[in-house]
Amino acid sequence: MADNGRIVRKHIFFSGRVTGVGFRYRTKMAAEKLGLTGWVRNTSDDMNVEMEVQGTEEKIAALLSTYRYNRWINITSMDVTEIPVIDEKGFSLLFY
Repeated sequence: MADNGRIVRKHIFFSGRVTGVGFRYRTKMAAEKLGLTGWVRNTSDDMNVEMEVQGTEEKIAALLSTYRYNRWINITSMDVTEIPVIDEKGFSLLFY
């Protein structure tokens, strides 16, 4: 399915085995490689991870597919909401 290069921004809340397993670092590296912008951080309870990611649907899907090939990461649920696109550069690791 072609996305015609339309830029979208998504807020994603991940639950499962996503903290203490390199999830945020892996996300940052893959997002940068794909040319995505946004941020990723652990939630304040340090049990889950949330992310805002911006780019084409195709590149965001490619980012999400990278988690399938990591034996340490086990996503049990993912809540995705499309939010307004913003002007930003880069992809950051945030702390609460």
